[in-house]
Amino acid sequence: MAEKLKIGIYWAASCGGCEIGILEIGDKLLDLIEVADLVFCPCILDFKYDDVRAMPDGYIDVCLFNGGIRNSENQEIAELLREKSKVMVAYGSCASEGGIPALGNLFSTDDLLKRAYTTETTDNPVGIIPGPGHSVEEGELHLPTVHDRVRRLSDVIDVDYFMPGCPPTEIQTWAVIQAVASGNLPPKGSKVGVGDKSVCDECDRERRGVKIKKFFRPHEIIAEDGWCLLEQGILCLGSATRSGCEARCIDANMPCRGCYGAAGESKDQGAAMLSAVGSMLAADSIEKAEEIVKSMVDPAGTTYRFGMAESMLVRHFPERGQG
Repeated sequence: MAEKLKIGIYWAASCGGCEIGILEIGDKLLDLIEVADLVFCPCILDFKYDDVRAMPDGYIDVCLFNGGIRNSENQEIAELLREKSKVMVAYGSCASEGGIPALGNLFSTDDLLKRAYTTETTDNPVGIIPGPGHSVEEGELHLPTVHDRVRRLSDVIDVDYFMPGCPPTEIQTWAVIQAVASGNLPPKGSKVGVGDKSVCDECDRERRGVKIKKFFRPHEIIAEDGWCLLEQGILCLGSATRSGCEARCIDANMPCRGCYGAAGESKDQGAAMLSAVGSMLAADSIEKAEEIVKSMVDPAGTTYRFGMAESMLVRHFPERGQG
């Protein structure tokens, strides 16, 4: 019997949804355990970092690394797993593009720590902000250092393949495992399970050429079935987002949130989306356009929901305290 594949799974700055995404391969899990062993996955098994350090370089056949790089621990383990893995996959939107954690790049580290530890919802009357070290009776405690911004996995290590999605679909996940098992790997640097067009090209909703008079959040309006959500004033990122997801959110009458990253040759998903929206406003003056745009709740958080770390903005502006 051929030696089983060795698979590693790790989460950095993420929510844990990618682990659930892996489980969505369903009954294929039975096929997987026939050909593969899970040699590192702190989410579900009691692995220690020293266990990984003791592995020979290249011991792990494929590592599915999800989450962005928010702190020193994330980066240290990313570098360690790169040494120990033959194939490194940036698994999910956070590892590929920064994801939702990268929206923190709009603020300084000090702003974020103050928000987390000194606001009304936190029981911290003296306003203690955690630091990298703290002395206790048993010795010195060390905490990871929070970086100035969230980075993509590819910003700190060499990545073989990218698998966007929040989380990636079960089809994508199984495709990568099969490719590694068969040795039939795509060219290095490939994005797995994505298309060359936009989500709009996968969407069969009718486009009526209607201009936008006001923006609505999804819960504020009952969208008409079969009609383009963006034309109804619901900010759908389908026109600026890479295809491959089969427009699943839109099929459920919810707008595309952009988790597959920028479509086509665009280098900035948010800018591409705002440009598309600008051409659809029912405005004959700057004042009217401004009025419509003001009805858009959290434009940065919506149009850069997943792609802030790979955008032209990268992080908060220098005048906000960090160059």
